[in-house]
Amino acid sequence: MFRNSFILLALLFLAARSELVRYDNYHLYRVEIATQEQLTVLQQVELYGNGYLFLDSPVQSRMNLSILVPPHKLDDYRQLERNLHLRSRLATPNFQSIIDAENVPRKAKRSEGFGWEEYQSLEAIYEWLDELAAQYPSVLSVESIGRTYEGREMKLVKLSQQPGNPGIFLEANIHAREWITSATVTWLLNELLTSQDPAVQELAVNYDWYILPVANPDGFHYTKTTNRLWRKNRYPHTVLCAGVDLNRNFPYHWMEGGASAVACNDIFAGPEPASEIETKNTIAYYETIVDRIELHLQFHSYGQYILLPYGYQDADYPDNYSDQMDIAEAAASGFATRYNTRYTFGTIADVLYVDSGSTTDWSHGYHKTPLSMCFEFRDNGPYGFVLPADQIIPNAEETLDAMIAMLAKAKTMGYFNRT
Repeated sequence: MFRNSFILLALLFLAARSELVRYDNYHLYRVEIATQEQLTVLQQVELYGNGYLFLDSPVQSRMNLSILVPPHKLDDYRQLERNLHLRSRLATPNFQSIIDAENVPRKAKRSEGFGWEEYQSLEAIYEWLDELAAQYPSVLSVESIGRTYEGREMKLVKLSQQPGNPGIFLEANIHAREWITSATVTWLLNELLTSQDPAVQELAVNYDWYILPVANPDGFHYTKTTNRLWRKNRYPHTVLCAGVDLNRNFPYHWMEGGASAVACNDIFAGPEPASEIETKNTIAYYETIVDRIELHLQFHSYGQYILLPYGYQDADYPDNYSDQMDIAEAAASGFATRYNTRYTFGTIADVLYVDSGSTTDWSHGYHKTPLSMCFEFRDNGPYGFVLPADQIIPNAEETLDAMIAMLAKAKTMGYFNRT
């Protein structure tokens, strides 16, 4: 326990100095949990730290997770592998090299404009959104739906070209380290405004788009300045541990599996449902538009999944499960069209892991939004959350293909007919 506390204090010291945490020679392992014994032991290992960094929390058997092992703990980890008979694959022997290669700065200067050759900061994203609103004032508006714990705005974009359209709500970067999500959603917004492709223009004209590009601004900023792998928001619930997993904090079957009551855990669900100001802001805004929303779509990474409600323990299937599966299948076909990227689809609990308190479950289960899904973007290889910037545009292109396909399928099934 002393060692774990020391590590946490060291990280807090680094945070205070605003220096990026480094992961030189940290080995990244992909691990398959096959038995209850393996699950129990790994949960204890995560709870007490032991120097390892779990990028996914062990919540059930028959799941895969990623573990970062510091160089001084490699012998201990290999012994753990042997003792538990773990199926464990080394993805990279130096995780810092993955981070260093992720976002190589462009040679072009910032004055040449916002782009998708690199990952942008929160400030750059917000500046670009405001510029767009000034450029397209008749169809595009930007508003703040509230402020975060650290006082940052939560900016939301509405694109509407005609009255009476059915609505689509896009949410990105609720998990701070998933940079590909806000990069993708901003690229999609740009396409909706500028593309000459008739299929894209049909989406832009015939739907109202409500886009929350960074649902966790404080955490996102922290990944840029201090710790690239930070997941949660930044509210200090204990002296040593900050942050709540906002995608475990929504008030629908809260804390019913796949979430933690331990404040230092990456999937800490908070002290109560909707405890976080960011959650409250999102809920308050969504309730003003919920009657217009036909599809709630979360962007996450990674693993290449299309996830449907529900994720909580022993969950039932949604009433329109068959419809949502057919629409998800169409989306998967769309994802594969351009680059042959393969996505798996099904409910959160069936194809990924148990997960309660998510906005996907909340929007469909509590608010009865007809369609609610989550895209878990690229990849299945060594990068995980740290997807290189040269994959931003390919990922966004295939996401657009998926959305064109899924919305076309949904319309044939009677969705998106609200007026």
